[in-house]
Amino acid sequence: MAFESQSIDRRTFVKGGALTASAIALAGCGKKDDTTTATTGSSDGGTLTYFITSPVSIDPFNAQDVYGDMVTYNLFDALTVYDFDKQELKGLAAESWEVNDDASEFTFKIRQGNKFHNGETVDAASFKRSWERTCNPKTTSSPSVVSYNIKLVEGYADVLAGTTTDLAGVTCPDEYTLKVKLSSPFADFPYVCSMAMMGPVPKAALDDFDTYFYAPIGNGPFQMDGKWEDGQHIYLKRYDDYANGDKAKLQNLHFNIQKDVETAYREFQAGTIDIAEVPTAQISDAISQYGKSDDGYTITPSHQCLMGDEPSTYFLTCNVTDPVMGDVHLRHAISLAINRQAICDTLFEGTRNPADGVVAPSCQGYQPGQWADARYDVDAAKAILDQYYPADENGDRGLDLKLSYNMDGSHKQIMESVIADLEAVGLKVDSDTKEFASILQDYDNGTFQFGRLGWMASYPTMDAMMFPLFYTGNGDNTSHYSNPDVDAALLAARATTDESARIDKYREVDALLAEDMPIIPLMFYKHNKVGSSRIKTAYISPMEMTQANHWEVSD
Repeated sequence: MAFESQSIDRRTFVKGGALTASAIALAGCGKKDDTTTATTGSSDGGTLTYFITSPVSIDPFNAQDVYGDMVTYNLFDALTVYDFDKQELKGLAAESWEVNDDASEFTFKIRQGNKFHNGETVDAASFKRSWERTCNPKTTSSPSVVSYNIKLVEGYADVLAGTTTDLAGVTCPDEYTLKVKLSSPFADFPYVCSMAMMGPVPKAALDDFDTYFYAPIGNGPFQMDGKWEDGQHIYLKRYDDYANGDKAKLQNLHFNIQKDVETAYREFQAGTIDIAEVPTAQISDAISQYGKSDDGYTITPSHQCLMGDEPSTYFLTCNVTDPVMGDVHLRHAISLAINRQAICDTLFEGTRNPADGVVAPSCQGYQPGQWADARYDVDAAKAILDQYYPADENGDRGLDLKLSYNMDGSHKQIMESVIADLEAVGLKVDSDTKEFASILQDYDNGTFQFGRLGWMASYPTMDAMMFPLFYTGNGDNTSHYSNPDVDAALLAARATTDESARIDKYREVDALLAEDMPIIPLMFYKHNKVGSSRIKTAYISPMEMTQANHWEVSD
């Protein structure tokens, strides 16, 4: 099988990086919306106001960033949804699905009786329509950058090339049956179908792109109330005819667009926002004032700060094609020299955890201590260096390393801590600081030694943490790592339909990666959100994108 047919596009990486590079994550140039207040209520359910920065899209066509996806998840029901409490994938718009023996064909049964917000029936054709719209380069002047998520669907390349508008691998044998045929096995495909960009669209989505883009018509528990006012707000209201699950308890869900976390937190303190992120420097004070959530994900009175694990990892990507960083012994020594706990404690006040591998704790298959050398052991680091890079009489090990990173947000402080740790074991490290976009270009070109990066899984599986980053030739494989054994093992895992057996296979892959260490894991992300005392209950999943059906506020 050619590598090209398996490759993943850059946009997965940018989505992951969006949560780790504040220049991207907080890129929205919003302004305060003085007309929206958290105390605006309703006699029927009330209003909750949620902070976001300006999203890229709230239309499935280009849904890609965490803030936009939060809106999209409430406007649209995709085929499936992951239940973090039960740790299982469940049907949402699909009541059930079947997979063939080699995980190359899936048959979804669409729930009957559901309507779009304009009254149109949600059927199998509405999903085919959506996916074709997303991968069709002629849908609008700027093609979707997230269509690669359905790259394995047969016919994708033909639609993307503009030779047809029919996605041949997606068929509708009857009104409520959706069949999907892949070009290669991928047992986790139903997890892909839980993503915001996989939601269905009505026929109206094909009429006028701009109109639909700013006021999407979905099939979720909330519908648009007006249109998206860029830089200001996105107003949603309850969809009273929602039949795909429990009708929302809130009457209104308002997304207040602010330019950054600090501004939003001030608005939260002033009472104009109900849910916001907490600036790192104020986390301890926020916990003291508002209380900490019992489970890390559910806001209740006096337990209002969320600090639960997220499926995201902050790491150093190592260019294994570089003459210096290509040495696996050096990579292990660097990993052992870094005091991850100190970084988490001093810079993040416990809102991140030291990473012991690439797979984050909230993902399926996570095991503590999964990478043996993703730990702090100065003596072990020095022992490796003394063996392979013994110091001369001046303490010089003959290595000159260059670390690439962008200096916005907290990255400068993190990397300075890393450099200090490496210098403590006799390594010389120079900083290569640029704008994040320039660094990404260096990563693509392989013109770097090692540098910082972050990754958030698009769905909580081991494949989502491994395949994009480590399969040969993938655009997100910034370490330019290639191991035929890893490639073969990943493809074998993808073709394994039994979930328990599939996880075991991915753990075997993880063991190989731990030995090769093409990246050096540093930290796992955690939530850093706070809710107002008006909130009776609001659950925000580890991936943040959560339907607000069951959220409640006090008037």
